[in-house]
Parts: sequence; structure tokens; C-alpha cells
Amino acid sequence: MIDMASGQGGQIQVNNISGYLPGRIVFFLVNTHLTPRPILLTRHGESRDNVRGRIGGDTALSEAGGLYAKKLANFVEKRLKSERTASIWTSTLQRTILTASPIVGFPKIQWRALDEINAGVCDGMTYEEIKKNMPEEYESRKKDKLRYRYPRGESYLDVIQRLEPVIIELERQRAPVVVISHQAVLRALYAYFADRPLKEIPHIEVPLHTIIEIQMGVTGVQEKRYKLMD
Repeated sequence: MIDMASGQGGQIQVNNISGYLPGRIVFFLVNTHLTPRPILLTRHGESRDNVRGRIGGDTALSEAGGLYAKKLANFVEKRLKSERTASIWTSTLQRTILTASPIVGFPKIQWRALDEINAGVCDGMTYEEIKKNMPEEYESRKKDKLRYRYPRGESYLDVIQRLEPVIIELERQRAPVVVISHQAVLRALYAYFADRPLKEIPHIEVPLHTIIEIQMGVTGVQEKRYKLMD
């Protein structure tokens, strides 16, 4: 039995819990709180592969991407100047690490779970190349983007599953967090906090050079978007 006793200082009483799923529910509940704090989500600055229209890869930033990194640093340092316990989370790919590089004064943590969806054998290709050389894969992805898994790669459902520890850690945080990641990953994270349906995740708009600020608190979740570049 799980008894969330609001009359006892918000205590959670747990009795006779067994099994994987009940255990995960308890773990999630004890790591969740309603302390107001912002979570800032943003994609990395434009990469060289973005310019070429190639998916995946691990290229550096374009000139525009480098400019965004500087603008992001200025925004974060002003927005969180009184929040010195804030932290910056990135993936392990260099385009997110380079985007975070100009930000100073905050600890930076790399998460492999924040890496972009693994495109498998399609990594480094354009969608036109996939359509031409792998038409069956192209059509399969088009029909069911949520469940489609790249050959030797991942599906959106795989990404959602690997984000579980990130989400739990975000729920645990009492200080602001800036998450610099990738389109598929941020679609999934945004959907979790904004309570969007699973089927919508692959189609959520997460544009480059835009910050999505999610304010967590007792009154629920509020959202603001900041477009730093035209």
C-alpha cells in the first residue's frame, strides 16, 4: 500500500510493496517535490550537419551555431544570476558541449542518455538519400515515426525509455537546470513536463536557437519560449 498523507507533512507511507513496477512508482514518488524552479530546454546551436541536412553525426557548430552559444550564455547568466546552484546538462556529443562552452559559473554534467536518437545505418545521411537508397525504411518511418526504429539504431520509444533516469533526476532537482540536447530527446522531455500525448512526441516543434523555459511549482507547469536568433 502507498499512502500519501498530506496531513503528515507530505509523508509517503509504504507498506508491503513488492515487484518491479510498484517499486519504480515508489522510487519516483520519493524523488518528486513541488519546489518552484525553472527547467530550461534548448537544442544545441546549429551544427555543420544541420546546414548540410544530414542526420546524426558529431560535427562542430556552424558560424550561426557558435553565435547562438554566445547568446545562450548571456541569457543564462542573466536569467540565473541569483541561482548559483543551477547546473548545465548536455549530451556527450560535441555540438551540445560546444554550445554550453561559453556558459561560465555553473557546473556542467554530460549525460549519454541525452544523446540524439541513434540513426543506426542512416547516420550521416540526408532524408533524400534515405528515400532514394532505402525507400522501404523511408516509408516505414513516415507511417509510424513514434515506433519506427532505424536499422541498428533507435526508435522514439527507445529514446523515451532511456530518458527515465534523466527525468527522475530532473524531478529531484531543487535548483534550476539548463538542458542542452537534441530535437528527438527534447521532444520527449517536453512532452513529459507538458503532459502531451505519446503519439504527438515525434511531431512537437522544438526549433533551433530557442529556449523553452518550463516553470515547475505547486500551481502546475508554466511555459515560456525565448527565440534568441531570427
